[in-house]
Amino acid sequence: MTRLVCFLLVLTSLPGSLTAAAEWPQFRGPQGDGHATGDLPLEINEQKVQWDVAIPGKGWSSPVVWGDQIWVTTATIDGKRMSAVCVDRRTGKVVHDVLLFENDNPRYCHPTNSYASPTPVIQEGRLFAHFGSYGTCCLDTVTGKKIWERRDLPCDHWRGPGSSPVIDGDRLFVAFDGYDQQYMVALDTSSGKTVWKKDRKIDYGTDNGDRKKAYSTAIIIHEKGRRQVISPSAGDTISYDPATGKELWRVHHGGMNAAARPLYGHGLVFIAAGDGGTSLVAVRPDGKGDVTESHVEWGFGKSVPKRPSQLLVGDHIYMINDEGVASCLEAKTAKIVWQKRIGGKFRASPIVAGGNVYCFGLDGEIKVFAASPEFKLVSESKLGDGFQASPAVAGDTLILRSISRLYSITK
Repeated sequence: MTRLVCFLLVLTSLPGSLTAAAEWPQFRGPQGDGHATGDLPLEINEQKVQWDVAIPGKGWSSPVVWGDQIWVTTATIDGKRMSAVCVDRRTGKVVHDVLLFENDNPRYCHPTNSYASPTPVIQEGRLFAHFGSYGTCCLDTVTGKKIWERRDLPCDHWRGPGSSPVIDGDRLFVAFDGYDQQYMVALDTSSGKTVWKKDRKIDYGTDNGDRKKAYSTAIIIHEKGRRQVISPSAGDTISYDPATGKELWRVHHGGMNAAARPLYGHGLVFIAAGDGGTSLVAVRPDGKGDVTESHVEWGFGKSVPKRPSQLLVGDHIYMINDEGVASCLEAKTAKIVWQKRIGGKFRASPIVAGGNVYCFGLDGEIKVFAASPEFKLVSESKLGDGFQASPAVAGDTLILRSISRLYSITK
């Protein structure tokens, strides 16, 4: 046996090795679509727990992973202190616990939300943490020290922050859709300086700021030679040129409190509108200006989730709504393939791995069903004190953040 073969055999035997990607850098994973490549257990319970550790405070942000580091953000229940916590992926040991922002008089946050709901973004050596208008900052992931911060981007979130930042090249994109102001901003990742800022300019049809709120996270797509940042808001979803902030197109779908991250596939962008309006729409992203009448392929409104994001797997969309109704739709037509009530209440976005959809409920219930045109409930189990945060996957390890703890789950 050659040295090279021996070396490769050793690599494949190590957890988190080169054979299994150990990065989950943003909300909903490497591509922002909830797809994981790991070999995960079908039933998740205490016997599958490799380690678990308490996370202080209250935060619904999802874990992000880079190499041996897992990062989460958290805040005190009253919102006066906001922090980032780094845990060693292999041992569960806390590596950093960094106080990022202090607030004398935080605004109201709804009990079902938290002051640390936006998921951070991680890159090699850098973590970008975001708490809405309370602050955005960049950390050195080795030292835990702050590189830059911004606390001058105003917005009254009214019920607390929720939109997560996304990165494209050297730019960090963040949506501020509040009661009083609604805009999209691009920041330079190295300095935090504003590259561009664009007001939404949406006709909400009301002066009630409560109907202007949204909590969704943008996606980045490259479609027919045109790069786009597509960002849902209340009422409309807008596509921007990431370099300049120029508006490329917008679609009016109505609704407010949009929280799901859009999906892209089959030449369509799939957008969930939140409360009211057309709950789920499919839009061709090659238009210009207002494309509401010209580029909407279909609209759908039966048992669409308000908070959990959808999954696009092959020719089908899979989703679990807030009240425990699972659905499978044809992606190109929105034709219902099946809908089943599987029980539970859900806010976390599901993931798909190994041909199965994993859903994590508010009371700790975990439902796994097949990503198949034929409905099959694969397993039902329970763990911890409930899930508000969406999961992360590092190689063959599932990282779960419950209301109070962080878990590492393996076969």
